[in-house]
Amino acid sequence: MEVPPPPRWRLSTDPDTVERDLTRLVLTLVELVRQLVERQCVRRMEQGNLTDEQIEVLGVTLMRLEEAMGDLCDRFDLTPDQLNLDLGPLGTLLPTQ
Repeated sequence: MEVPPPPRWRLSTDPDTVERDLTRLVLTLVELVRQLVERQCVRRMEQGNLTDEQIEVLGVTLMRLEEAMGDLCDRFDLTPDQLNLDLGPLGTLLPTQ
């Protein structure tokens, strides 16, 4: 019995939504990097590799970045859930809270 090939992935472009879709993709990538940096900072802090001053600077920086991401999502009428790409059998790109 022959198994049919999986459906091909197709890129659907709509001229009316291309700017919003591109913005969503870029913000998704920025959010992924932000979360990775945050996790790395927490690991370094837990390992004792950071001074108190470095921890303070990183904390303020990460809070400002998170706030900026919220502002950008508001500006483009996106929710954090909309930034989480579904990768099919692999699950979602970003961890779910």
